[in-house]
Amino acid sequence: MKFARLGPVGEEIPVVITADATLDLRDVTADIDGAFLENDPISRTQAAIDAGRLPVLADADELRIGAAIARPSAVICIGQNYAAHARESGAEPPTIPIMFLKTPNTVVGPDDTVTIPRGSEKTDWEVELGVVIGTRAAYLDSPEDAAAHIAGFVICDDVSERAFQMEVSGGQWSKGKIAFGFNPTGPWLVTPDEIDPRNVGLRSFVNGEPRQDSNTNDMIFDVNHIVWHLSQYVTLEPGDLILTGTPQGVAFGGKFPYLKAGDVVEIEIDGLGRQRHEFTAWEKN
Repeated sequence: MKFARLGPVGEEIPVVITADATLDLRDVTADIDGAFLENDPISRTQAAIDAGRLPVLADADELRIGAAIARPSAVICIGQNYAAHARESGAEPPTIPIMFLKTPNTVVGPDDTVTIPRGSEKTDWEVELGVVIGTRAAYLDSPEDAAAHIAGFVICDDVSERAFQMEVSGGQWSKGKIAFGFNPTGPWLVTPDEIDPRNVGLRSFVNGEPRQDSNTNDMIFDVNHIVWHLSQYVTLEPGDLILTGTPQGVAFGGKFPYLKAGDVVEIEIDGLGRQRHEFTAWEKN
């Protein structure tokens, strides 16, 4: 299934997207959030569809697309998870997952504008496969146990400010990752029965020009390993979002310029849709 959230900021309507229509999901849930995702969302939604309880959402195509999930309690990221990206960053591929955090208010709609932080000269793009947790996961015994805790997958742009990340970081990366809106997410949450996260293509474009073009089969640590590994250190809650790393082809690698106001980034992952967001200059309110 494909779940989404449509409408103005703070007023998003949960929907399920079928082959024929976009259906209003409010008879089943108030939002695409942890409470919905941990309570058998596929069966509950299918039962409502079969019973004819979900009306077509009027003018769905004209509504803003919100983040595919409601604000998560945590956004946990894996760094340098593609060997070629690690090398373009000047590092050897890691032997254990590198973890850093983004703040929940980085999660915005896939087509929302993104503000370049004040003073930034090194704002960068990163197409990534996002994993959404469905049921609480703590101290999983093996990677094989992880799949039962995954609600679905989304596209994310792990927008990064590289000077903040590397030059004034104090050894941690999160300063360059946590500006408001630095994680466009969606357009859809796609359930695991429709996606094989081990083998999907992912790509990015800046102003229509290709940048990244890779496949998740190049990940150093696959999705199940990441969820299992993280569960040894953090209790993953329903609705939490995990970003699984980006392939080579970002500005930090030195081949492309960093983003400036007016630039448009588009990212896509096979089966998960496409984003398009423009970058704007910071202005004092």
